[in-house]
Amino acid sequence: MVSLSSNLLYIAFVLYLVATLFFGGAIKDKRNKQDGPNRWAKLGIIITMIGFISQLGYFITRWIAAGHAPVSNMFEFVTFFGMALVGAFIVIYFLYKTPLLGLFTLPIAILIIAYASMFPRDISPLIPALQSDWLQIHVTTAAIGEAILSISFAAGLIYLVKVVDQTKANKRAAWLEVVMFALVAVVGFIVISTTFTVMGYQSKFDWVDKNNNQATLEYTMPALVGPHEGELKTAGHFEPLFEVPAYINAKKLTTVIWSLATGLILYVLIRLISRKRIGALLQPLVKKINLDLVDEVGYRSVLIGFPVFTLGALIFAMIWAQIAWTRFWGWDPKEVYALITWLFYAAFLHLRLSKGWHGEKSAWLAVIGFVIIMFNTIVVNLVIAGLHSYAGS
Repeated sequence: MVSLSSNLLYIAFVLYLVATLFFGGAIKDKRNKQDGPNRWAKLGIIITMIGFISQLGYFITRWIAAGHAPVSNMFEFVTFFGMALVGAFIVIYFLYKTPLLGLFTLPIAILIIAYASMFPRDISPLIPALQSDWLQIHVTTAAIGEAILSISFAAGLIYLVKVVDQTKANKRAAWLEVVMFALVAVVGFIVISTTFTVMGYQSKFDWVDKNNNQATLEYTMPALVGPHEGELKTAGHFEPLFEVPAYINAKKLTTVIWSLATGLILYVLIRLISRKRIGALLQPLVKKINLDLVDEVGYRSVLIGFPVFTLGALIFAMIWAQIAWTRFWGWDPKEVYALITWLFYAAFLHLRLSKGWHGEKSAWLAVIGFVIIMFNTIVVNLVIAGLHSYAGS
């Protein structure tokens, strides 16, 4: 069953790649004079739906094999988030029939799934805190809400690529390029993780955890950051450049640094080869896009995703926290950043509806919102220790 589950996920990944090519063909088809779907787009959405069904099969078969909802660690949660993003895109596509949205959304989903594949895939028994039906209720609803909100990021990115002047240096172009670099950094994580995995790199440290207990920590990359009072036990391996306090996950911080460094190298190579900003490279793809339509897609995504996220990440989370920890709220890092995410999108809707922040302002807000979601998913889960640290395993 586990093997079948893995194969279904792999098939979905490949189909999403193929569908992206078809959506690209839909944009490049010179016979298509409108924003609506042509035969390339129709094939693209059909392949996307088949891929989604395959990934849904992965989710169901892994659930059967594990005996619980497969959202209890980083691999499972992030793959579910990627699946939810594709599902949200399919629904939005049939509402607005915009092929370009597929060309921007599917690569993001592909990166998310590839990012998930770098984490351990083993099925492990649930720790006591997770042995509850609220696991699937809270986590899946929160992930679906984040996925719908993320569609606004794809729409916002399309809008900004279209309207931001890439021909000269300016702050708007610079910030858009920072966003592009962040996406390249995810590719960097995949590249560097795969490289050290193939090399079979491992180094072990003895260290003192936040409870002052002796523990062992195993790195799968050279340890740029050492654990609190850590001592390297693997002879001949890389000594850390510095140590961090016990409340920071040194291993995951090392991974983040390696990913950013690799992403920077890839970004520089792209710039040297193309001699253009990445935003400028993408501009030819958005020539025919209807900006009002893209703006509406971004807004509707937030309008739908916000109440779903509220339900899953706040209301259901508080109910489960009361059951598991006898308090609704405890200022755990994950809880704090879920609240920050909620407050941001509440401000997004307020500024949109009350202050008239449409168009480019709304697009920038959508991009910032996605950055907050990714910070919560990656940095809070992997670097900052807390009651939700199990999600970083």
